[in-house]
Order: sequence, then structure tokens, then C-alpha cells
Amino acid sequence: MTFAPLAPYPALRLRRLRQADWVRRLVRETQLTPADLIWSAVVHEGEGRVPVPSMPGVERWSVAEAAKAAKEAKALGIPAIAIFPHIDGAAKDPEGSAAGDPEGLVCRTVRAMKEAAPEVGVMCDVALDPFTEHGHDGVIEGGRILNDATIERLVEQGLVQAQAGCDILAPSDMMDGRISALRSALEAAGLQDTMIMSYAAKYASAFYGPYREAIGSGKLGSGSVANPADKKTYQMDPSNSEEALREVALDISEGADMVMVKPGLPYLDIIQRVVEAFRLPTFAFQVSGEYAMLMAAAQNGWLDHDRAVLETLGAFKRAGCAGVITYFAPVAARLMGA
Repeated sequence: MTFAPLAPYPALRLRRLRQADWVRRLVRETQLTPADLIWSAVVHEGEGRVPVPSMPGVERWSVAEAAKAAKEAKALGIPAIAIFPHIDGAAKDPEGSAAGDPEGLVCRTVRAMKEAAPEVGVMCDVALDPFTEHGHDGVIEGGRILNDATIERLVEQGLVQAQAGCDILAPSDMMDGRISALRSALEAAGLQDTMIMSYAAKYASAFYGPYREAIGSGKLGSGSVANPADKKTYQMDPSNSEEALREVALDISEGADMVMVKPGLPYLDIIQRVVEAFRLPTFAFQVSGEYAMLMAAAQNGWLDHDRAVLETLGAFKRAGCAGVITYFAPVAARLMGA
């Protein structure tokens, strides 16, 4: 980036454009609005709302509460809600079979939300980890996560979600080739208008812990043949940047409409590179660990909660994001005067 020649001080005083609120607003480069937010939420079987201890202010919703939240999102100007399921342990198995149930929790939630507020988009996670006994995103055999066998299950899952009315399928599994398989299946089923937002650059991060509590996926194994200890064979190495561009390029070539970088704040450099390289709608996921850190610091009086929420969300827009998936969505929308 090059700049025009700058006048020397005192002819140029950069503080002139900061001296009052009206001029700061007038020259502001990045605008954050409720329309930039996707509300991340967890749903559960049963009634009412259940607090998530590691994420103060976040609750698991029943199907009925999810329908109410869709109406709330409409009133706040939030365009979409991303739902993630907390599945009862009795319904889990090693293959995540319940993920493909057209009458399962996710599909019932989608139908209820679309009936309550059809103007609000619904995004569904396409991944097996909420449904598997072992907490991994795929089918395990001999200590390995099987790529192609996992994709077969993901296609089943994505199709029932789309048939239930899901607007955006968001595959978060990081299996190679799953975007192409999903896109082909959607076309064959006459669901060509269903969008795909790929978790294109999802890192093997330390910031997912509170989410795993929220969905009840539990701790991963100890490295046994039956249950590998981590997700590093399919999620990305946090040290890598060029690899993220290859992942994004592959998913775009296979039919992704939008792409995502996850987590958010520790990967602003990746977000900016993806936006500059591809000029495709790019989203960040402000994940559970980011939320929990900010909330813990605010509750201890170490951060101004309201300012920190808007500042972090603004950082994603400044990096070039089209929008942000965040648990702060309703709070942020209200702070912005929705």
C-alpha cells in the first residue's frame, strides 16, 4: 500500500479528525451493524433454557425457545442464527447415526424457527462430533478418522437439514472433498438454492473448550486406537498460513458460496489474507473460548464489557469480514441501538 505525500506537521494534524464524536463518525472507515452478525446458539431436548456454566449469559434452548429466539433476532435486525445441538448421551454412537435423523433435534428446531420467523436465516453445523460417543468429527477405524466414510455421513446429515428448511449448511468437519459431495447431493435432490458456508480454515485450537461443554461432547480420548487424543489430523496446524489459502481455494472450487475462518481473534491475519486473495464473502467465528475470556475479564472488572464486545466485533469487520458468527449477537445488536 502506498500513500500520497503527507504534509508536514503542523500543516497536518491528524487529531483534527478525532476532536468530536460527529467527525469521528463521519470519517469512520469500518461500520458495524446488527446485519453483520450471525447469532451462535445451542439447542437441547426438553423444556426451557439451561445455562452453560463456562459461558456466562449463554443458555441451551429448547425447540420452543429457539423459535422465540428467531423472533427476537428479527426484531433486533440479526439476519441469521447458527444452531448447534446438545444431544443426549443415549442417542450417541461411534458413527454419529443420529445426525441423519430427519425427526431429530436439529431438524425439528429448524422447522420451528422457520415457522416462527421465516425472514431469519438458519445455519446448521454439518459435523458428527455432537452425535458421536468419542467426540470426534468423523468415523474412526484403527485410530484414524476416515475421510470418505465420514463424508457419506455428512451428506446424509446435510440433506435432512436442508429438507427441513435450513438455509445455510456449514460443514465444520475439515474432511477433504466434503464441499463437492454436499453440493452434488443438494443439486441431485433439487435443493440447489441451499447455501454452503464452509469452515474452510478451521484450526486445531485451544479455544473450543467451552463449546464442547455446551454441546456435551466431552473430553477426547487419551490417544488410544479407539479414540485419538486430539483433532490435529484433520483440523489445521495453528502455525500455518499458506495452507489456509489452499484449503479455501479448494472449497471455493468445490462450490462453497461463503467461507469461514475459525477461531476469530487469534487469526485476523488469516482472515485478511483470505479476503484479499479471493474476494468471496468471508466470515469469522468468534468462538466459545473467545467469548468466555471476555466475559470472565468483564465479570472481574478487568475489561469494560460493552466496549470490548464492540471493539472485538469491529476488528473482524476491519480485517475484511462480511460478517461474524458470535454468541454476543443479541448483546451487540442492543448496544448498537437495534
